[in-house]
Amino acid sequence: MSTLRDLVEEHTSLAPEDIEHLHRLAGDWQIVSDLSFADLLMWVPIADRGEFLCVAQVRPTTAPTAYQDDQVGRVSGGPEVAHLAIVRSQGRIWREGDPVWYGDMPARHEAIPVRRRGESQVIAVVGRDTNLSTARTPAQLELNYLTTADDLAQMIADGTFPPPRHPGETTSAPRIGDGLVRLDASGKVTYASPNAQSAYRRLGLAAHLVGESLAEITGRLVDDPLEGKDATDRVHSALRGDAPARKELEARGATVLMRALPLMPAGVPIGALVLVRDITEVRRRDRQLMTKDATIREIHHRVKNNLQTVAALLRLQARRVGVPAARHALEESVRRVASIALVHETLSMSASDTADEAVEFDGIVDRVAAAAVEVAASDFTVALRREGDFGVLPAEIATPLVMVLNELLQNAVEHAFEPSGEGGERTGAPEVVVSVHRFRKQLHVTVADNGRGLPDTFDLDNSERLGLQIVRTLATGELRGTIELRSRAEGGTEAVMVVPLAKR
Repeated sequence: MSTLRDLVEEHTSLAPEDIEHLHRLAGDWQIVSDLSFADLLMWVPIADRGEFLCVAQVRPTTAPTAYQDDQVGRVSGGPEVAHLAIVRSQGRIWREGDPVWYGDMPARHEAIPVRRRGESQVIAVVGRDTNLSTARTPAQLELNYLTTADDLAQMIADGTFPPPRHPGETTSAPRIGDGLVRLDASGKVTYASPNAQSAYRRLGLAAHLVGESLAEITGRLVDDPLEGKDATDRVHSALRGDAPARKELEARGATVLMRALPLMPAGVPIGALVLVRDITEVRRRDRQLMTKDATIREIHHRVKNNLQTVAALLRLQARRVGVPAARHALEESVRRVASIALVHETLSMSASDTADEAVEFDGIVDRVAAAAVEVAASDFTVALRREGDFGVLPAEIATPLVMVLNELLQNAVEHAFEPSGEGGERTGAPEVVVSVHRFRKQLHVTVADNGRGLPDTFDLDNSERLGLQIVRTLATGELRGTIELRSRAEGGTEAVMVVPLAKR
């Protein structure tokens, strides 16, 4: 299914700012649909054809839909869109049609012109189509909803709805069903839905909202006086015609999300629409997750500290050992422990929003590579670079993978460039390249050098070197992947590893 932008750009010549306005409208018009008890369809004219194309649709959550099938992408012409053509040419809201029938379902059509603020050109038409088969009794809630919907419809025609989006706000929550309060021009409550009344009861209000000044009540209820003043200012701002950012209100252990929208049909401020939602349980779960996340990060921090202590003890022991082979073995153990500590250090500093712990692996690889080059005991410098990105990896993959890479890099910088009578001579300056890419839920990693290559008799499976045994065991066991060490045709050695990324 094509997106709104794709359809508009393909079939119209609307300017980018017009398309952006249509995007913002489609992101905020669920409010109008719910208040209207009607489907909203966004139509754009197809140039020189007398036809209209539906580029967006939203169904009400407060009433049955008028369309069981999706209408986006549908092209209509002739008498079926005569009301859309009238709205486009006359620039006014159209409501005078008789009900139409879709099979055995009656529906009422209305149409609203869409303009940008300060512009006279109609850039699109919003069809407001109501399913009349289950028409609601016009009680107090329905009348207030429909009246507010008409005010917002006029603001769409004026170009003052939707309001500008504030940084960081990606949705229009709370919604109509969460709680609605309508204010008159003086800020007094003229209507409060049952859910809105319940939300304010959670904040500690014992009386009814109707007839009260919402700004004063809200400022009194909020625990923090400064936060209360901020909430009061936002309600007053909406009454003046502005659209302030959403605000969380906290009182008596409850949390309520508030959004205030100005009501100014035809440019005249007549009050405000305030949407509220009780998010007490949502915030309680958020706090629990934050506490859990902090605990996990503290555990990783302590594990990292313990591993670094172990590495320090091994380093001290290595300095006291007089046998070169034993000293070398202890130094290798220090590097292995330190590489694992790097993963836990990264996990301790990350704040994961998911249940699965994950780390940015590129920084870890770069630090392990730098350490391998620093400790290389040689009379020449080995250049080491990375091609591609590992990205974010789960901890269960990151820990064994960093150990494998540590061994491969250490082998490359220490042994690939040693003078030897076996194998070929290296070509060019000493260099080790770590290449990585993802393909079909697999991680393909290559560690290549331009050194002297492998002996003709080399066999990874039968190698008695501890480092290569660690590499083989972790690659095929912990990582459930494959690894191959081979000589390169252009000289040197490469280790090719494939690691599946599927959930363990």
